[in-house]
Amino acid sequence: MASHNKQFNNSYLFAISMVSAMGGLLFGYDWVVIGGAKPFYERFFDITTSANLQAWAMSSALIGCIVGAVVSGVISDKFGRKRPLLLSAFLFTVASLGTGLASTYWIFVVFRIIGGVGIGLASALSPMYIAEVAPSHLRGRFVSLNQMTLVIGILAAQIVNLLIAEKVPAGVSDEFIRASWNGQMGWRWMFYACAVPSVVFFLLVFTLPESPRWLMKAGKEEKAFPTLNKIGGEAYAQEEIANIKATLDDVTEKVDFKALFNPKFKNVLLIGIVIAVFQQWCGINTVFNYAEEIFTAAGYGVSDTLFNIVITGTVNLVFTLVAMFTVDKWGRKKLMIFGAAGLAITYLLLGSAFYFELKGVAVLSLVVVAIAVYAMSLAPITWVILSEIFPNRVRGAAMALATFALWIACFILTYTFPLLNKSFGAAGTFWVYAGICIVGFLFILTKLPETKGKTLEEIESELVK
Repeated sequence: MASHNKQFNNSYLFAISMVSAMGGLLFGYDWVVIGGAKPFYERFFDITTSANLQAWAMSSALIGCIVGAVVSGVISDKFGRKRPLLLSAFLFTVASLGTGLASTYWIFVVFRIIGGVGIGLASALSPMYIAEVAPSHLRGRFVSLNQMTLVIGILAAQIVNLLIAEKVPAGVSDEFIRASWNGQMGWRWMFYACAVPSVVFFLLVFTLPESPRWLMKAGKEEKAFPTLNKIGGEAYAQEEIANIKATLDDVTEKVDFKALFNPKFKNVLLIGIVIAVFQQWCGINTVFNYAEEIFTAAGYGVSDTLFNIVITGTVNLVFTLVAMFTVDKWGRKKLMIFGAAGLAITYLLLGSAFYFELKGVAVLSLVVVAIAVYAMSLAPITWVILSEIFPNRVRGAAMALATFALWIACFILTYTFPLLNKSFGAAGTFWVYAGICIVGFLFILTKLPETKGKTLEEIESELVK
């Protein structure tokens, strides 16, 4: 294990981690902006009476996420981590402008899918890049930067939506909203705003060094050494290179998905896929994507809902910061157990609040508690775990597979929420999510190992037998 007493260049680590983590910021913005635009683009495209078209508009980006996640494994192992991040930034820019300019429903959907590809790439690559450059005792905190920027992106989208949208009087018709500035132009500017950070991200990625672990895998040790030396000094660089070499016997630069079927990877892949799926099926993303339905059911109007969404985004950011300062102290497993149990209890109470027709502050308070629990546990820690448990030789392919599973799960969650809500009501829907959280709690308790403070190579030696 690398010594914690070595002097590390934390300012340099922070700088390159934050650039990579801008992928998380754009992921968060693009993912959530549609929630605030939803009341307006649905009226513009006249889809308020079609649950299927509404669900497809919300979940279409996930098709792109799935494609981006799969492609990330191929291109990140072939071209490194840096160039795919550039591609992600470019796709975010195109999607932001294209979605805002959309004149028809299906053009809107196409550009949402393009943005989804950018999300899929960034969601796999940003945390993986940070995990590959960060020293073991700081890795959890630095990988959590990606989640911090993600929730900043979420909050930014929520604030931008609130600032752009003109106040909507209570009880107005769909026709009134469609003809208003919100219905004609406001929702477009919500999407346009994402183009600015997308361009900044694209330019900053050029300043990143390539991942030293990918360079070693590609046989470019001479290029890996300077980055490791800059991070922790010559002794650290030599120690890391020796550790990496020990895990790369007979490895080629080419990504090999077939290698994932090797029985010795079975356990680590099972853990990664289940954790990835559980992060989505725990249900919290429905609060962000379907906030209008949830808060309307609790008795709030459109303008109040936009303000409540900002409250949830602020809580999300505060408790993500809590996670950053606890992940390397408390450990990954304790926080995941806390998250699964906490959400199960909160959802049982939230479902009961809807069942007994409690409204207003009662529902808002429980939603805030659920987001706080998720933000300091399942949201950031899942990405930390996924970025560190997979072996060096198959990390790109394994991360792609886990991220693919995550986005498939997210698509199912996002598409089924309106259907569950229609069939079981808000109460029954949140009770379903509570049941899923109980199952997730049992899996984490019995199967998830603790990885706090271990090098990537030590984790590999323990999980791959």
